[in-house]
Amino acid sequence: MPINDDLVGLEKTAEGSWTDRDTRLYAVAVGAGGEDPGRELQFTTENTKGVTQRVLPTFGVIEGCRVGVGLVTEIDGVDLSRMLHGTQEVEQHRLLPTAAEVITSGKVTAVWDKGKAAVIETEAVTADAVTGQAYVTCRQSLFFRGYGGWGGGRGPSGRTPPPEDKPDRTLHASTRTDQALLYRLTGDVNPLHSDPGYARAAGFSRPILHGLCGYGIVGRLLLNEFADGDTAAFASLSGRFSAPAYPGDDLVVSVWGTGREHPFVVDNQRGERVLSDGLFVTV
Repeated sequence: MPINDDLVGLEKTAEGSWTDRDTRLYAVAVGAGGEDPGRELQFTTENTKGVTQRVLPTFGVIEGCRVGVGLVTEIDGVDLSRMLHGTQEVEQHRLLPTAAEVITSGKVTAVWDKGKAAVIETEAVTADAVTGQAYVTCRQSLFFRGYGGWGGGRGPSGRTPPPEDKPDRTLHASTRTDQALLYRLTGDVNPLHSDPGYARAAGFSRPILHGLCGYGIVGRLLLNEFADGDTAAFASLSGRFSAPAYPGDDLVVSVWGTGREHPFVVDNQRGERVLSDGLFVTV
């Protein structure tokens, strides 16, 4: 089946699981403890006295994207070296457990014809295999260079310009030169992030950093900065990947929307800490 509108509605369901080791590995792979191993121990350790292990909410992309990308890898004759991650969103419905057996149900929600490229949008819900309760919903778009031109709709532009005023806050994160090799241990083994020859054939000077690695780094920075690492305060995070980053790059995260005193962390009637408003972020 070629890439065109006929793909809309294509579905895939897959069983999955993770362990407490997997969730700790993910945290380290997105930089937790990198600047100070004594911080973020709730994400990186399971046996620190007085500390209960927690799971970074962006860990939800692991199963969601496995099924989402799995949908498009089943399309006959598609050159996956032409695929780039366009956008990503993860919406948390309930706290992710440190270990779980899950079922993820995914579907293609839209296909857009960009002329010289095609964009496939997918949505995947990861739920507990026993109770059926949803943990996260992942929505993503995948950009395929050279696969447009069949006469379909162009779809939304997806680009939102940043505010014209100066950012309210600027955060910084340094990535390791082996960051992509570390992140691929979470299961994303696309050779674009490890094989120099494959990366050059795809048009890059060297292997690039996983977009989802940068996504996880930003999510972790925001969670720590605005919610003191409280995973219950996380609602959703959406982002657009507009340019590649390379392992070893320093990331500058500009944040708008923090002008009010304590604008995001509030107490609701149940006494929980939640994020009340959104942030606009560029990296």
